[in-house]
Amino acid sequence: MRRPRSVRTMVAISATIALSTGMAVAVATSASAASTLGAAAAESGRYFGAATNSFMLNRQPHATVLNREFNSIVAENEMKWYHTEPNQNQFNFTAGDQLIAHARARGMTVRGHTLVWHAQQPQWAQNMSGSALRNAMINHINRVAGHWRGQIHSWDVVNEAFADGGSGGRRDSNLQRTGNDWIEVAFRTARAADPNAKLCYNDYNTDGINAKSTAIYNMVRDFKARGVPIDCVGLQSHLGTSLDPTYQQNIQRFADLGVDVQITELDIQQGGNQANMYGQVTRACLAVARCTGITVWGVLDPDSWRTGANPLLFDGNGNKKPAYDAVLNALNAGGNPPPPTTAPPATTPPPSGGGCSATVSMNSWNGGFVATVRVTAGSSSINGWRVRLNVPSGASVTGAWNADRSGNTGAVDFTNVSYNGQVGAGQSTEFGFQASGNGSIPTPSCTAG
Repeated sequence: MRRPRSVRTMVAISATIALSTGMAVAVATSASAASTLGAAAAESGRYFGAATNSFMLNRQPHATVLNREFNSIVAENEMKWYHTEPNQNQFNFTAGDQLIAHARARGMTVRGHTLVWHAQQPQWAQNMSGSALRNAMINHINRVAGHWRGQIHSWDVVNEAFADGGSGGRRDSNLQRTGNDWIEVAFRTARAADPNAKLCYNDYNTDGINAKSTAIYNMVRDFKARGVPIDCVGLQSHLGTSLDPTYQQNIQRFADLGVDVQITELDIQQGGNQANMYGQVTRACLAVARCTGITVWGVLDPDSWRTGANPLLFDGNGNKKPAYDAVLNALNAGGNPPPPTTAPPATTPPPSGGGCSATVSMNSWNGGFVATVRVTAGSSSINGWRVRLNVPSGASVTGAWNADRSGNTGAVDFTNVSYNGQVGAGQSTEFGFQASGNGSIPTPSCTAG
């Protein structure tokens, strides 16, 4: 059984490798085999990452191994709610900024962990409930994902929301008690805050086909059917001494729903079977085209939250263990490359003339809603815009992102901020806001200027 840990997050890199059409991927020869985990994973368009912390980026031998071997990183703790918003509406992004800068300087991508989790909440959020907590969650997602907009490969939007055991139900938490739609609200909010990041649901004890993974499967299937924005599922894979025989089958069934699968927190208890199991996990991922990457939860054995289990690929001196060789050999043997990813197409055609148009979509619950507004330029580019919309009677705007606003009730004006005023002909930008109250918003008006 998984124990509470003190840290987590991750990164991801996407590499496109041109393969000859119709040719099978052959086992690499010693002359062509990649010599590091990240390089070997990139040959099939995947990433191989590790969890770390900003204070460990210069700690040896951790830093040497991290920089040499991996093409993705994730923050173990430093992007979680308690760290990024220790006091309500007072945000701390320093450590996360350091990790992102470190990754960018070395060609790594970054995986974000985690926007919303029942654990490691700041004390002020733990004391909240109902609509106050729901609004705080939405504001937190907007501010954190908005701050790192365009810099995160994949976000664990929601972490560990399902209960263990055979019930297949949701975990009881202060977030769950705000209403069963809270996960959907979190994903819709994250999409508006960072439209190009992969949005993931992440959980543990989901490595094979069981009641818990099936409950998550059913949620993802429902989300895909209803247009809720979910792009990937994270399997934490904190493993003991054996691998569930349905591990690859479980990955495949999620992929068949049209989402990516990422192995997000891999560590395996040391023993006679550790190297073999690391190889099995790697090959299972490579066998499914939509399994896009693997992250190990730490770099050196002493880094691990599993004290005494020595579950990682390097010992405390930075020496490669047999498990490392098993992973590298599996990566160099190749696999099915992931399908190419493209940005979601705009669903609203641009206006036929000059100026701009605006459309609004809402996600509401009893007592509040969040709205996403898309501004689209006409046949000519625009340099600045203003959107006016009528807030329903009894409702009040409580916050906005990617726009400045004038007013809270009635006719409310939103204007561009410094970075999204210039919109090319036929192109779009988005902003959003949250509000208390109920009702629907009619089509807003847009003025270019």
